[in-house]
Amino acid sequence: MTFHIVIEKAKDGYFVVECPSLPGCISQGKTEQEALANIKEAILGWLWAEDLKAVEAIRERIGSAPTVVAI
Repeated sequence: MTFHIVIEKAKDGYFVVECPSLPGCISQGKTEQEALANIKEAILGWLWAEDLKAVEAIRERIGSAPTVVAI
């Protein structure tokens, strides 16, 4: 998957990176490369957390766990 991100250098010298398409998905790093690595991890965590919410909603709706598909 591809995501667009925004990188800005903060006053404290850290690089702050945000993924606007995933609300609240923000990270930072001492270097731009570290910030990029950190936002990749943050994106994976954000997607994982949203999937857990979806699984719970499906369980409540149909009474069992959904089928899983990996992409």
